[in-house]
Amino acid sequence: MRLILNYMNKFEALGLSEAIIKAVNEMGFETPSEVQEKAIPILLNEDTDIVALAQTGTGKTAAFGFPLIEKVDNESRITQGLILSPTRELCLQITNELKNYSKFSKGLRTVAIYGGASIHDQAKEIKRGAQIIVATPGRMQDMINRKMVDISNIGYCVLDEADEMLNMGFYEDITAILSHTPEDKSTWLFSATMPREVSTIAKRFMHNPVEITVGHKNTGSKNVSHEYYVVNSRDRYAALKRLADANPDIFSVIFCRTKRDTQKVAESLIEDGYNAAALHGDLSQNQRDLVMKSFRNRQIQMLVATDVAARGIDVDDITHVINYQLPDEIETYTHRSGRTGRAGKNGVSMVIVSKSELRKIKTVERIIKQKFEEKEIPSGEEICQVQLFHLANDIAKAEIDHEIDSYLPSINEVLKDFSKEELIKKFFSVEFSRFHNYYKKAKDLNTVGESRGDSRSSEGSTRYFINVGEKDGFDWMRLKDFLKETLDLGRDAVSRVDVKESFSFFNTDSEHQDAILAIFEDFKLEGRKVNIEISKDSGRSRGGGRRRRDNNGGGFKGKRRSEGFTPRGKGRRDNDSGGDRGGSGRRDRRKRSDRR
Repeated sequence: MRLILNYMNKFEALGLSEAIIKAVNEMGFETPSEVQEKAIPILLNEDTDIVALAQTGTGKTAAFGFPLIEKVDNESRITQGLILSPTRELCLQITNELKNYSKFSKGLRTVAIYGGASIHDQAKEIKRGAQIIVATPGRMQDMINRKMVDISNIGYCVLDEADEMLNMGFYEDITAILSHTPEDKSTWLFSATMPREVSTIAKRFMHNPVEITVGHKNTGSKNVSHEYYVVNSRDRYAALKRLADANPDIFSVIFCRTKRDTQKVAESLIEDGYNAAALHGDLSQNQRDLVMKSFRNRQIQMLVATDVAARGIDVDDITHVINYQLPDEIETYTHRSGRTGRAGKNGVSMVIVSKSELRKIKTVERIIKQKFEEKEIPSGEEICQVQLFHLANDIAKAEIDHEIDSYLPSINEVLKDFSKEELIKKFFSVEFSRFHNYYKKAKDLNTVGESRGDSRSSEGSTRYFINVGEKDGFDWMRLKDFLKETLDLGRDAVSRVDVKESFSFFNTDSEHQDAILAIFEDFKLEGRKVNIEISKDSGRSRGGGRRRRDNNGGGFKGKRRSEGFTPRGKGRRDNDSGGDRGGSGRRDRRKRSDRR
């Protein structure tokens, strides 16, 4: 029975042709995702409209791409399939994936048309014959108006990321484009969320569509944990740096609402020594391509982006999504958090909010049907601990370069009078002292007042360091459950759980301090000794906001410039230029011009 079930989960069981199966095998795909398993048999075997709701990163492109490749006639040069997507990046991504899927489907051509590239070159590509066109709505409408493309005979129209296209104001363009298509075509609508606008377009342009839902409507990925941090508005950027420094291996997308904020935050991070870059609509296509190439190669650790520009990001290993500001449309949060926790991996979505924005968190929770954990911005002392142990782990894992062997006698002569312990202290002092000095007077960024969940004031609370972390299979939820079960102090006794690669932090009421230290005095987890100690920063005051000077912390990055340890001056002029403007190939929409 098990063998039959395993076979039924394979792509062969979905009814795909040998050509696609060959391409799928070459790409290393073995098991279809849930949306593929549900959508592909229907689209292959029926001529029907369909509404498919699935979270970003669940394989929607293959879900509509495989059936579309199977259904078009490769012998005919006329355009038979049209795919509309919201951004240039996503348009190119879909095109490249379809070309990979159809690698062994002889005669099939897929052409991308989008703003920022020569419209005449794209028209020539279509004239050569393109059974499938992947397009952004603005450029598509422009080419229709110029009679450069004929979609009057298409049999299939795919609206990908439909909710985002409508959020961007493309309703009129989509309506105009669909008016040039046959009435009897099949329309396939794929979306991560189902706001009112998507329902409206489904009712207007589709006939009794089959609806497929993966998970629940508008829900977030189960692989993503959601956290929020309450700070004063003026401390938002300082909080962002603290979160980055508290996660030394961060590989993240930082979301801002506008192009101006995106450029400003990226420039500030670069000035402070972080490997960062901006991605927004004012960059030329060449600039955007260079930024994305650097991000995929991990030359950029922190990509600051607008919602629209980020829609083409297809990177599986993003560790964190940081919402520098919550989006105007709360449904957009689902798309943001979907950038992490992909391909079966866990991810974290962080939100930086002011007290006045706390009510929005409840709204987001209701929409994504998941709870947020309130956390506190790490203190300077906590960040120093994190970075110190991260440095120690890097040293422990480093491969020895035997090129230095010939220099060892001279080095040993210089260091011969020092013990092992003294050498370790000296090494870490050289690498760490300036960083520690920079952070040791950093103020507390956490606001006093409203609190939710299990978060609480530091007064009367003890913070602990424990030598287990992600490498031991823990995330914050698993560690919290483990501590509650081990300590047996009650349901809400453990708070502020923060998990790193090889160690973690957590809080309990101070009255439990002696009991907790006693429990872990000789505690072993799977044969390994678990050490626990009180964090040096356990009893910090929350009144640091009264200081007039703000050492916000500079981060402990190997590529940080020496002057990066100096706090930013408040009078520094921010350059909000977004670089060269790339043509979009569609009319200017001023009401959304600053959100790309």
